[in-house]
Amino acid sequence: MSDAESVRPLRVAVLGCGSVGSQVVRLLDEQSDDLAARIGAPLELVGVAVRRLDAPREVEVPAGLLTTDAQGLVARDDVDLVVEVIGGIEPARGLILSALEHGAAVVTANKALLAADGPTLFDAAAQAGRDLFYEASVAGAIPILRPLRESLAGDRVTRVLGIVNGTTNFILDRMDTSGAGFAEALEEAQDLGYAEADPTADVEGFDAAAKAAILASLAFHSRVTADDVHREGISEVTAADVQSAREMGSVVKLLAIAELRRNADGDEAVAVRVHPAMIPASHPLASVREAYNAVFVESRAAGQLMFYGPGAGGAPTASAVLGDLVTVARNRLSGRSGPGESAYADRPVLPMGETVTRYHVAIDVDDRAGVLAAVATSFADHGVSIQTVKQEGRGADAQLVVVSHTATDAQLAATVEQLRTMDAVREVTSVMRVEGDTE
Repeated sequence: MSDAESVRPLRVAVLGCGSVGSQVVRLLDEQSDDLAARIGAPLELVGVAVRRLDAPREVEVPAGLLTTDAQGLVARDDVDLVVEVIGGIEPARGLILSALEHGAAVVTANKALLAADGPTLFDAAAQAGRDLFYEASVAGAIPILRPLRESLAGDRVTRVLGIVNGTTNFILDRMDTSGAGFAEALEEAQDLGYAEADPTADVEGFDAAAKAAILASLAFHSRVTADDVHREGISEVTAADVQSAREMGSVVKLLAIAELRRNADGDEAVAVRVHPAMIPASHPLASVREAYNAVFVESRAAGQLMFYGPGAGGAPTASAVLGDLVTVARNRLSGRSGPGESAYADRPVLPMGETVTRYHVAIDVDDRAGVLAAVATSFADHGVSIQTVKQEGRGADAQLVVVSHTATDAQLAATVEQLRTMDAVREVTSVMRVEGDTE
């Protein structure tokens, strides 16, 4: 008999048995011996909470383990560890709070809940003296939260720039490689199972915004919620935008960006945003293709780091869940808990208007003398310097493509609004931010 086999099993309850939950159940069974050896005690699955007992599932679960009484399951005195993969706000929040109150450590993949009400959960975990781990909530199998929380704890992170939604990356990649429009690329993503029938959470940036809030909270030791994140999706990105980026030697990506900035008083603040942007083809994130995710971290001592891999899917996400489960199980055996919430810096979140960025602006104008000068004056009126300008004649019309130097988002937005009122401007056809280089 091994040492692990001689120790009382740690009892595990799983909440949810969808694509992620079913893979967690499978891995608990298939890797039971290895998990026991790594932890120092066996893991015993004692219950799986589901909405319907007769629903079809990817993995066969013994009928005796299935229950529709999730609240009763997390309140059991013999449950040591709870895995929450239901998603959404309720009933997940109430179940996690109940599990902690009854003495269980919790592993969750619930990005929406953490981004909406993480402080309530962290406070409950601290009060209970139990772990709340959530590596699987951002970027699937990619280990990014643990490095931010532990590996870089002795460093000073200054910026996190990431592709954290596989659906939108697949769509934009298809638009770039095939010339397809947004609607056509979205339909292909749905056909392949990368996008839901209702893709709003992905294509409008809600999913990425929740992940950006979690990344910013960890990186900058401040409480950031999804409501603090400036959010724009990709539904307005056109094939012309993608082509214009290609002509600049760039690609379009939906980016989650969190960075340290200074506010008007000179104090440090956190800037957090999600939006489509052009990045140079030479940037490491530009080569992230298909439905993959990647997170680029910049810090004072370590410099530039990139984490890359599958950002979604049942098995990859379950891998991250099991990694957390091993850690919290070890902590449970040793009678301690791991690092909790770190919000000591309590930095404010900078309004989007004060965030420093750059713009790429495409403008259809009358092709006559003085138009370029008038456009340049509009930029100057708002304190925005022009980096490059390209003019292309189109009969009686012309198109100007202007790329700015850095300025506040408010300055750039005001410039665009003024351009739209000018007599010589027929239409501002595209406005997109430019990221990822050091001009």
